[in-house]
Amino acid sequence: MASKSKKDPFSSLRIPEFRWFLAMRLFIVLAWSMQFVLIEWEVYRMTKDPLSLGLIGLMEIIPAISMALFAGHIVDQNEKKGLLIKCFSGLAAISALLCLLVHPNFINSFSKNTILYGIYALVFVGGIIRAFLIPSVFSLLGLIIPKKEQPNAATWSSSTWQVAAVIGPALAGFTIGWFGVFWSLVFVVFCVVMALIVLTQIERKPILNPKIGEQIFKSLREGLSFVFHSKPILNAISLDMFAVLFGGAVALLPIFAQDILKVGSEGFGILRAAPAIGGLITMLVATSIPLHQQAGKKLLLAVFGFGVCIIVFGLSTNFWLSVVALFLSGVTDGISVVIRQTILQIYTPDHMRGRVSSVNSIFVGSSNELGAFESGLASKIMGVVPAVVFGGMMTLGIVGVTAVASPKFRELDIEKDLETI
Repeated sequence: MASKSKKDPFSSLRIPEFRWFLAMRLFIVLAWSMQFVLIEWEVYRMTKDPLSLGLIGLMEIIPAISMALFAGHIVDQNEKKGLLIKCFSGLAAISALLCLLVHPNFINSFSKNTILYGIYALVFVGGIIRAFLIPSVFSLLGLIIPKKEQPNAATWSSSTWQVAAVIGPALAGFTIGWFGVFWSLVFVVFCVVMALIVLTQIERKPILNPKIGEQIFKSLREGLSFVFHSKPILNAISLDMFAVLFGGAVALLPIFAQDILKVGSEGFGILRAAPAIGGLITMLVATSIPLHQQAGKKLLLAVFGFGVCIIVFGLSTNFWLSVVALFLSGVTDGISVVIRQTILQIYTPDHMRGRVSSVNSIFVGSSNELGAFESGLASKIMGVVPAVVFGGMMTLGIVGVTAVASPKFRELDIEKDLETI
């Protein structure tokens, strides 16, 4: 029975609540990815300053990191669906307020700095919500899917994320030109509301943590200790964190689209969607060709390839070569995401999913925004192109260090470990 399940690429999709979970994730990631692109475009249009783009990431990462461990403790102590309802409601309110800030009447009535500070403030509040959202989603998935189905479910979940990440940036790029930023943000509000509606189709799940009411600092120490003593988890999230941190060229795409490649909002949408399309294709293939065999070697090779693609993109002055480089960066990043998510799902106990996911969000999730800040700051200091090339070279160096320093991780094989579960 187990072997049959492994060979069935649709095995996890036969669980009705998992299908609702995927629909929920599709809507919320679509909203999230569109909103981030829309904010990037509007802020750079207002300021023409690459550092202002980096500050968007900084405003989100400060609360996301500072609240992450506390949020993980709260998630492990509480019912997940209720937490997600609160998170989605908060995101809907933030998106609605962003609509107000970019409305033409508001722009004509207030100064540029007032609008800019308002955007940063809302991004900051969104970072607080995100600290609770990520571990809640991760924990809910583990409660819906049986252990043996989790590699397949992790692939489909990651693929759904990529579908939204493909559609979101491309749609944002085109709708900026067609309807403007305001109406694009109205659609973002609609997507968040749809995610909230779909969530109601999932039943509330039991709280599996045997230590309800545990003192918070003891709980946090336990979560951190588990992550730092679980070498597969620690190495996977560390490797991905540094790759994303130094390979954050995507944050500078408004500059490449407007000032270097000169392709406008439509070209910006294509550039923004290219890595997500590559990742999506990889993840769909991964549902039929599992990546968890020899996972350690595959993850190292994938992150190395990602670094090469970032260097090529930084040096390119041709639009279509840049698109191909970003597409291939998405292919390699897709492999990395599938393997990392599978490692997290397989090696994390149910009662610690919130805390482990929160640590992961500090290492990996927040590194997207920290990478955006690093890219903005580096481009301010050394120029846009040198900053991107430097980031790619640093990524290659991190892979080399990890490969040499962690020989056991190179030999990691999830397939063999699943046989012992």
